[in-house]
Amino acid sequence: MPKFSVVISVYNKEKYIAKTLESVLNQSFNDFEVVILNDGSTDNSEAEILKFNDPRIRYFSQENSGASAARNFTIKQAQTNLIALMDADDYWYPFYLEEQNRLVNKFPQHSVFATATEVNRNGKTFKNSYSIKTIGNTATVVDYFEASQLDSVLLSISTVIKKDVFEAVGWYNPEIKSGEDTDLYVRIGLKYPVVFSPKVCATYFMKKSGLFSSAKNLKEKAKFEEYEIFEAENPALKKFLDLNRYSLCVLAKIEGNKKAFSEIYEKIDLKNLSKKQKFLLRQNKTILKYLSKTKDNLEKLGLRLGTFK
Repeated sequence: MPKFSVVISVYNKEKYIAKTLESVLNQSFNDFEVVILNDGSTDNSEAEILKFNDPRIRYFSQENSGASAARNFTIKQAQTNLIALMDADDYWYPFYLEEQNRLVNKFPQHSVFATATEVNRNGKTFKNSYSIKTIGNTATVVDYFEASQLDSVLLSISTVIKKDVFEAVGWYNPEIKSGEDTDLYVRIGLKYPVVFSPKVCATYFMKKSGLFSSAKNLKEKAKFEEYEIFEAENPALKKFLDLNRYSLCVLAKIEGNKKAFSEIYEKIDLKNLSKKQKFLLRQNKTILKYLSKTKDNLEKLGLRLGTFK
């Protein structure tokens, strides 16, 4: 039996899936299987996947079920206890699984493992930043909420999770169409610490600006109401959720949804926001759209303005 199960669900990623699979199959640590699901793609994703003839690949196909259900399917098909999450349009450096194997062997008593990442946005690559102090590439055990108040230490391209974690905290929620990853990570963070390596081992590609994108999908985003009961006794969780609420408030303003803005804004402790974030929340829809365009232009010049910074 292999050491890791790499799980990938694919929906209309014909332009990206070949490069993603190549980055997985070219790992220096090669004791793994790939469980890949074509989730009802209407483009040539299946043809691109089937070009790969590798005994480590286990291929499945079904009618479209949505991102959460598709990810749950791949995890349940996995033959190992170590689930390596991977998106269909991102990239692992050749040493990614080698680093994860090092973390698993060094911290066998733990269940959640992650490495640092880079993000490619508007044609420029930026190293993500985390709200913890690290020394070189020395791995450390962190609290998810304390470590993720800038960029998240858990991402769907840089995280390995023992399969029994899903049994303990639940699976991806199919009712959430946007933010299902974060919803899962909150549940994980409430029960498990994260073994984190500051070594950059993966790159994910943002197709749009992360701060102001998907405004019209506000109703489908995770709102985190079920976790409010834990906020009073967990200040790091409270700040983490307030930062996510801040993003939702910005989207509500762009969408012109005054009711949603008011309901979400009332839950935020403004002490948890930066001056820049509080400034943005005071702006109107027109100014926010202008700032969004300015942000994109700055990033094309190599200057990153992060969501939570």
